[in-house]
Amino acid sequence: MGVFEVKAVAGDTHLGGEDFDNRMVNHFVEEFKRKHEKDISGNPRALRRSRTACERAKRSLSSTTHTTIEIDSLYEGLDFYTTITRDTFEELNMDLFMKCMEPVHKCLRDAEMDKSSIHDVVLVGGSTRIPKVQSMLQDFFNGKDLCKSINPDEAIAYGAAVQAAILSHCENLEDILLLDVTPHSLGVETSTGDMAVFIPRNTCIPKIQSDVHTTIEDDQDNVLIQVKV
Repeated sequence: MGVFEVKAVAGDTHLGGEDFDNRMVNHFVEEFKRKHEKDISGNPRALRRSRTACERAKRSLSSTTHTTIEIDSLYEGLDFYTTITRDTFEELNMDLFMKCMEPVHKCLRDAEMDKSSIHDVVLVGGSTRIPKVQSMLQDFFNGKDLCKSINPDEAIAYGAAVQAAILSHCENLEDILLLDVTPHSLGVETSTGDMAVFIPRNTCIPKIQSDVHTTIEDDQDNVLIQVKV
């Protein structure tokens, strides 16, 4: 089948679908306060039910232009019924959508590739179903059609299973070679609190790297090694 080489990896580990849900929750907390003069922000049960409803609404807005949220007895016996449009959802999360594009720029820059040289843009992960995310990606790649033939929820698990089979020397996959890279720089913390990088980000793995570090005091008989990412 051939060799698959990862040119670069980039991402934001502090950004995901839950952030979009939280924006909606905050929006509806304020709406509930306006309608009923009640603040549910300190009630974990009400917030949990709101978040569940918001996640469901987010999924619906990927295929419809508006959806309803209906929660019985949300807080102190008060029901909550409202609607949200796709435009409102996009407005609430526009800055987060912009942050989604930053790793795309960074990955191309690290790979030293131009966007015109990309053959396929494959969508992976549930949040890639959001129409605004898709349109921003398509605009960035000059109108290129996005590859949606792979189930975005299963792709990561499928890839991990294939990699496990390769590492386990599965007979059916002996003709596949995956050249992966480390997504983060790896190193140790120095006495000044800085990070001494051993393996830079996007280094092909597996990788063996050595370096020399000494103790900072005379007759020191132990040292704490803190690995940093």
